[in-house]
Amino acid sequence: MTMYPGKQAAIHPDRPAFIMASSGESVTYRELDARSNRLAHLLRSLGLQRRGHYSIFMENTARFIECCAAGSRSGLYYTCINSYLTAGELAYIINNSESTVLITSSAKLAVAREALPHCPNVIACLVVDGPSEGERIRNLDDATAPFPETPIADESFGTPMLYSSGTTGRPKGILKPLPDQPPGQDTPQLSFSDRIWGYRDDMVYLSPAPLYHAAPNSAVSLTIRRGGTVIIMERFDPQLYLALVERYKVTHSQLVPTMFSRMLKLPEAVRSRYDLSSLEVAVHAAAPCPIPVKEQMIDWWGPIIREYYGATEGLGFAACDSTEWLAHKGTVGKVMLGELHILDEAMSPCPSGVPGTLWFRPAAPFEYFNDPQRTAESRSADGSLATVGDVGYLNEEGYLFLTDRATFMIISGGVNVYPQECENLLITHPKVADAAVFGVPNSDLGEEVKAVVQPLAGVVGDAALAEELIAFCRQHLASIKCPRSIDFASELPRLPTGKLYKKALRDPYWPQGQSRIV
Repeated sequence: MTMYPGKQAAIHPDRPAFIMASSGESVTYRELDARSNRLAHLLRSLGLQRRGHYSIFMENTARFIECCAAGSRSGLYYTCINSYLTAGELAYIINNSESTVLITSSAKLAVAREALPHCPNVIACLVVDGPSEGERIRNLDDATAPFPETPIADESFGTPMLYSSGTTGRPKGILKPLPDQPPGQDTPQLSFSDRIWGYRDDMVYLSPAPLYHAAPNSAVSLTIRRGGTVIIMERFDPQLYLALVERYKVTHSQLVPTMFSRMLKLPEAVRSRYDLSSLEVAVHAAAPCPIPVKEQMIDWWGPIIREYYGATEGLGFAACDSTEWLAHKGTVGKVMLGELHILDEAMSPCPSGVPGTLWFRPAAPFEYFNDPQRTAESRSADGSLATVGDVGYLNEEGYLFLTDRATFMIISGGVNVYPQECENLLITHPKVADAAVFGVPNSDLGEEVKAVVQPLAGVVGDAALAEELIAFCRQHLASIKCPRSIDFASELPRLPTGKLYKKALRDPYWPQGQSRIV
């Protein structure tokens, strides 16, 4: 969703568009509009015309939103890049996206400097909070100072071109058509979000996740288009999150299941300290939420929690509210956008209750930028359906349940095992902070189930705990689904979006660090 402050700057010029959680820095709609206009003029002066590309590589800062808004009002594609990437990974995305400008921060400048020699098409690197370093690396404010605060003459609708997380291989740029319309014109997505999430003019949205990720970027964009105020957390902290809800009387927010788990594991005295009564809608997505975790959240916050399923590719969209979920525990909702087909390996429909790959007749067209092979691989033979490899089933009432991502399916003795179920169970154990389950080699079965667990602070990960957790799993799951062994790690490699970087955990268990599962 595109980010456009112009309309609200005329209606509510002095209303805070956003407030940074840690510093308290507040930026009004008037200021955001002026900053994004100056940057839009600069991008035009650097040769970026409609459908041009630039990249943003920084942590959550007070300058992030204007960097997106400038592209949204200039008819440009802007790529928000995972701020935890290495220089080589950064260079790949810059080059693959055909970006000619990179915007970064002083905190990420060292990585950007290392990447730039490998990015010959980048003509300017703009640093939002650091000094200029010659002609190619320039301070953003110095570079935009000569330009006016008024809109460019040829404003048009721009949009993000985001990349998949790359947890199973090279990240893919997701290119969507650029509508030929003014940037301030309402879109179907705006009215859709109003209807299902209750977005409105005076809402206060708390954003606890990285702004480079699709879901928080879209939610923040929609809030600004609607004229609300966004509270941006520089990084997620469970107690600070609760304090911010009370301090700013937050009405809306979006989280991921690991955030729920971390808040639930706060001491009861801390959890009950804060007034959360202002919350109207709390949305979650990104991964299936363990049933006990969501039950506890609804008990705590009330029936305000709504869930959705969707991919950055925009193939389809499913959603449910608390009432629907409580009647169908574990569901991610009913499909509201896109035509869903659940198919087996022979591309035949799966009966109700039987897992298969989720294929959609897409709600909107997309392609993987500069990657026709992977675009083709995501399509059915006739090109009418597309998938991102998720696995799930529909029940008799049409509610969708996810079981896993096909790439992490374990085949043990010819039986398909989807590790999500075991992960969801392990995370509910009082001694577990986080868990990952995947397949490792077994000479007899082909693969066996392995878990890597991050113990809760103060808990020792030893053989006794491993035995306790295996026994816990066997109390609740069929033995084929349970880990045969458990290793421990001080922290699991989760992306800040909440997505588990499972490939990094799994590969060392396979010969030469290579899994047969791609």
